[in-house]
Amino acid sequence: MNLSDLSILLIEPSSTQRKIILAHLRKEGLEMIDGVSTGTEALETIDKYPPDLVISSMYLPDMTATDLLTTIRHNERLAETNFMLVSSETNYTTLEPIRQAGVIAILPKPFIHEDLHRALRTTIDYIEPEEIRLNNYDTDELNVLIVDDSLTARNHIKRVFHSLGIQTISTAKNGLDAIDLLSNQQFDLIVTDLNMPEMDGEQLTQFVRNEMGNTYIPILMITSEHDQARLANVQQSGVSAICDKPFEPASVREILYRVLDE
Repeated sequence: MNLSDLSILLIEPSSTQRKIILAHLRKEGLEMIDGVSTGTEALETIDKYPPDLVISSMYLPDMTATDLLTTIRHNERLAETNFMLVSSETNYTTLEPIRQAGVIAILPKPFIHEDLHRALRTTIDYIEPEEIRLNNYDTDELNVLIVDDSLTARNHIKRVFHSLGIQTISTAKNGLDAIDLLSNQQFDLIVTDLNMPEMDGEQLTQFVRNEMGNTYIPILMITSEHDQARLANVQQSGVSAICDKPFEPASVREILYRVLDE
């Protein structure tokens, strides 16, 4: 699939911003672009003609992009719709729910064209995924535990791992639930969020490494945390790798090669 094959739904209330984004998309050879200005129009369009990628502003006249994406994720037929946010919003609390819901990328206004290009390539990665081939593991037999307090985030992460050819996946909503599973099952990989109630990802990692004495199982931390001191503590706790939210399948694939094959 080429970039020019992608069908795009652009949701942008500002005609000026819409023209700017359209110019960037056409620079990539994209022509199959529909444009609407409200969330309601977007939902009607997506329901009739599901696009390969939705690109939305954060604040729409009738809802936010978070409201829109949550509605899409709760529709079983549309749940895997690829979604990109283009917004000048920088507040962590405001952006966190949409990160958790699973977005291809969050681009600022104005954005760098190369970042848009990378996000479009990531979209193709989701549509035509490349299964991972490991030297030390049979991908079909890998047993993965995903730990995240958000059901939407768990489903999004599962979708990415399924696209890589990894099918045996268990889930837990926090570290305490994960410990129960780890006490009764053998896993090849733990993928955990950082910020969770009851027991967070850092505490879970410390428990696995110190209390359970398991120093060999790879632990991948997926987080939107940007506090460098906090991340340094997480690294010290014994994680194998840290991956940003939103993440790209290509990045996850590279990390899995590193932590599982090396």
